[in-house]
Parts: sequence; C-alpha cells; structure tokens
Amino acid sequence: MVHGKLEVLLICAKGLEDTDFLNNMDPYVVLTCRTQEQKSSVAKGAGSEPEWNETFVFTVSDDTPQLNLKIMDSDLTNDDFVGEATVPLEPVFQEGSLPPTVHQVIKEEIYCGEIKLALTFTPAETRRPDEEEGTYSSWN
Repeated sequence: MVHGKLEVLLICAKGLEDTDFLNNMDPYVVLTCRTQEQKSSVAKGAGSEPEWNETFVFTVSDDTPQLNLKIMDSDLTNDDFVGEATVPLEPVFQEGSLPPTVHQVIKEEIYCGEIKLALTFTPAETRRPDEEEGTYSSWN
C-alpha cells in the first residue's frame, strides 16, 4: 500500500464565469483530499483569470482516488459557487510528479473554465521494527 505526501501547486485559472455583476469576482479554491480540506488565498479582484501560485500538502494513500477543487467567489455575505474540478491521483502515484496540467472546471455539468495545477507525490519512508530509532530505510 502506498502512503506519502501529495504536494499540490495551485497555479491559476482562466475562462471562469464571473459571478459578480458590478465588480470583478474575488476567487479562491477549496482543495479537498478525502477528509483533509485546505483553502487558497482570495485572489482579490482577479475576476475570471485568477493566479495563486500556492502550494498545499496532503497526507495520502493509494486508496485516496482523487483531489477535489471547488472554486468560490468571496463575497461580503454568502460566497458564490463558481465551479469545480476533480483530479484523479493514480497517475501521480505512478509517475511521482506531474507537470502543470489544465483541468476542466464544471458547474451543473457544463464546462465553465480551466484550472491549472502541478502534482508531486513523495512516498513515506518506512522503518523495519527491529531498526534503532532514528535510522530509516525503505523496504517492502
């Protein structure tokens, strides 16, 4: 079984539907990997072409099938849902890292933009039970 660290570099989005009518929207992303949830900063006034260039780290195993991204527009009262993307994790478990890749953003089953991110998976070090504390080796 694979255990390790998933590093997500959230780069940018484009072509998003602007949910604000008077001003440019203030998008942010909620990243969810199983029960772990993290939130990007708000790209204030970035409208439909936000840039984040932020890194997030999740603890994952091979029974973690996907990373979910929910794009929201920060508002004073209720934040608006902009769209979402689902990123399968099997390829990064196999390859170790994936270069910046564009994923479709969907809202109500309709394409509504793109989000770009890069993924890196680092397997956890394992330790034999008979080894001294502080010395590690990889073994299966």
